[in-house]
Amino acid sequence: MTTSAVIGRTSPELKSAYDRDGACRLPYRFDGDSVELLRRRVADISAQRRPEVVHEKDSDVVRAIHGCHEFDDVCAALVRHPQLVELAETLIGGPVYVYQFKVNLKQAHEGAAWPWHQDFAFWSEEDAMPRPDAVNFAIPLDEVHEDNGPLVVIPGSHTLGLFDLPDTTADTASDWRQHVSNDLAYTVDADRADRLIASHGKTVILGEAGSLHAFHPSIVHSSSNNLSADRRALLLITYNAVSNAPANPTRPAFLVGRDTTPITGRHDERLVLEDGRGEGRGEGRGEGRGDLLPAA
Repeated sequence: MTTSAVIGRTSPELKSAYDRDGACRLPYRFDGDSVELLRRRVADISAQRRPEVVHEKDSDVVRAIHGCHEFDDVCAALVRHPQLVELAETLIGGPVYVYQFKVNLKQAHEGAAWPWHQDFAFWSEEDAMPRPDAVNFAIPLDEVHEDNGPLVVIPGSHTLGLFDLPDTTADTASDWRQHVSNDLAYTVDADRADRLIASHGKTVILGEAGSLHAFHPSIVHSSSNNLSADRRALLLITYNAVSNAPANPTRPAFLVGRDTTPITGRHDERLVLEDGRGEGRGEGRGEGRGDLLPAA
């Protein structure tokens, strides 16, 4: 069975899980050669001195790289992978373009936490994105386990609106660097997150390299410090509905894509997405709301 056929067969279940929980593990994975190729490109880009490469505070340790699909051919091919485009269109409900591309790198023992936050808070307040009609695809390039800073999401929190936005009457604009550091401009209060966990549960997203998850722009999520000897590199592609493009974004183009032309799938033999339904059924460790995986 081809991956496209698998998508067609499971798309109603995937959309139902995504709409209900705001996150779901997709039953596909990139093969080992594809992951290794992406790792090599990430390493090459991380060694460069350019605005798209962000470091940990007061350090030469690379925290994240941004907008790589604009200048790297493998990353450009990845965002056009036919199955990813088809999945994004299924979950959003129409034509999409690439709004954002980044790789968050939690280096062994040095990768700092991301506090509780909602992505749509940044996109709404800074870019004037009209609605959260977008989807994040997360692809770990390393195995993700409990100790290397896994992503934690609060299922269902995407339905509750935006929390704890700062006073917008103040005539001050946040620096875009506060959108990519652990000193984020828009965060969800930790006590509020605890209350949400008490009522909605939480899910720790674990998994093998190359696995694939989707999560909603408004879901409350965080990740902890990397306390282990293992790096955790997480590649994230955000597809936005073409009809939802901000009119006049001002942040750098490597944070907010300017080309809103509907993206079309294009096969690249270097990037192979497999049916992964038989792998890692317990990858997402949930507390209160299951493992975010629709039934096959």
